[in-house]
Amino acid sequence: MRNRLIVLALAFVFLALAVGKDSFFRPRAFPPDRAEFPIRGIDVSHHQGNIDWQRVAADDVAFAIIKATEGGDHVDDAFAGNLRQARAAGLVVGAYHFFTFCRPGADQAKNFLSVVPRGEPLLPPVVDIEFHGNCPNRPSPAELSAELLAFLGPVEAAYGKPAIIYITDEAAPTYAAHIAVRQRWLRSIAMPPKEEDWVYWQYLDTGRVDGIDGDVDLNVLNGGPARLSELFSPAPESSVSGTPSLAGTPRSP
Repeated sequence: MRNRLIVLALAFVFLALAVGKDSFFRPRAFPPDRAEFPIRGIDVSHHQGNIDWQRVAADDVAFAIIKATEGGDHVDDAFAGNLRQARAAGLVVGAYHFFTFCRPGADQAKNFLSVVPRGEPLLPPVVDIEFHGNCPNRPSPAELSAELLAFLGPVEAAYGKPAIIYITDEAAPTYAAHIAVRQRWLRSIAMPPKEEDWVYWQYLDTGRVDGIDGDVDLNVLNGGPARLSELFSPAPESSVSGTPSLAGTPRSP
């Protein structure tokens, strides 16, 4: 009888692990210190479905970074509506581009420029570099650096602000030390970022916000309201006609 109970108990444990292994082994996320990082934001794409932005804005969300484009011709079909409605709800808004490995950077820049409006307040453009969902071919660090610069040049010239780079933990060891120096959007769901020079910290990818059905990425800003206002402010007219001074500066290996 005793052995039977032990077998049943072990079977129950294994079943529980099999059902909930993802949540069981997943690093436990934690909310950043709100006294230190008072500004919270989200990043979204069409995957979030229809968003009630008025409810989002009322749920302690100050900014939203919205997927605009991917590669040389893909446009997120929710971008225009999300941008318009988030702005109308009073959020500070920005756009990001998923950088693919199988299209020239110049083509990707044209795609982004054709979709993201100019001449109105926006957070700095963001470039998303990751392996998941990307083309199977992996360029060398030198090749990626060249194509990324071909993207950054016209994009930064058009919006008058140095871009921000989001690079995942999987891609960072290969590329982070070899691409142009830009401020970073860091992803760290297990502990605070070790680096200090970052703009956004994505601390949870299974967050919940009123107005969105399902999971959404949660972020905080490195700074307070003044920093957010500085990032969102219109670019100086003198910088719109040319690429910002950071463009093309390689990161030392």
